[in-house]
Amino acid sequence: MRRAIALADRGGGFVHPNPLVGAVVVKEGRVIGEGWHERYGEAHAERNALAACGEDPRGATLHVTLEPCCHHGKTPPCTDAIIAAGIARVVVALEDPNPLVAGKGIERLRQAGIAVETGVRASEAREQNRVFLKYITTRRPWVTLKTAMTLDGKIATRAGDSRWITGEAAREMVHEARSRHMAVVAGIGTVLADDPLLNARLPGREARQPARVIVDSRARLPLESRIVQTARLYATLLMHAPDAPGERLEALRAAGVVCRTCAGMDGRVDVTDLCRQLGEAGIDSLLLEGGSELNHSFLSARQVDEVLAFIAPKIVGGAGAKSPVGGAGVERMRDALELVDVQVSRVGEDILIKGKIDVHGNH
Repeated sequence: MRRAIALADRGGGFVHPNPLVGAVVVKEGRVIGEGWHERYGEAHAERNALAACGEDPRGATLHVTLEPCCHHGKTPPCTDAIIAAGIARVVVALEDPNPLVAGKGIERLRQAGIAVETGVRASEAREQNRVFLKYITTRRPWVTLKTAMTLDGKIATRAGDSRWITGEAAREMVHEARSRHMAVVAGIGTVLADDPLLNARLPGREARQPARVIVDSRARLPLESRIVQTARLYATLLMHAPDAPGERLEALRAAGVVCRTCAGMDGRVDVTDLCRQLGEAGIDSLLLEGGSELNHSFLSARQVDEVLAFIAPKIVGGAGAKSPVGGAGVERMRDALELVDVQVSRVGEDILIKGKIDVHGNH
């Protein structure tokens, strides 16, 4: 199962909004075939593993990270292929909460006389598929807030300069994160200040390109910006408030930008409605790469699931230099949002703190 989980990860960025799934076929103590779900709409892990078998898999054990599907979707049911192959035993890490499956795949295998064991390395499989598990049960995207700051907590100098806070290794990791999320979200302030592309660039490797989502209540996105100039190359959405000027929206649409009206809140885009709309549009994951105000909006609306905080060993100072989260802030330390499942690692010369927002706390 450890090998199956490692194989599943190879589908990262290419199978959304499907889950990451890996499978290994073992016969008489030997691995005779393995596979993973490689791309959305293509064969699932089980079928790939069976097709890769170097010998007859009849009587073998199939280890798979997620319950095999039993319904017709983009591909035929995997349970049919498993039964037809003569597999004697199936070991499943995690049951699939998808209402179309939800235990039915396991039951179908058992009805066919196949022994099924569940729960092997379930916690690892659950962590690997945290995006899918949230999306399939709520239709809301998994939201990752990424920020890069100096040792003294600044995301730019007092003059607004932010290139570059972190080193090359950290920046490459961010491009990897972009490729693994279905959309990258930035506020209009970031676009006006930095004129970013917000695409994924992985030298020597294929990168799935995320949709670019710009939160811009008044549709101020410049037509000459790199975002608009590449709108026909990379999917680009502008999420605006109901009172955005119609002529600005028409010009942006003519340039290839998809414009969507969100509910307004205090003159700004309601990010809860934004997440609802993007989820309904089939986008299962968002990487926030905005400034302090956008981060504040998502955090205060309780829309952030995970935080990636890069800390560079630099000190810039300046009382007026911005920190990662704006807004008024909490008055008491006990009201601070807390991270759980915290991991700390070294990325080049920088430090990465990764954790999930404590949704079960009192904060």
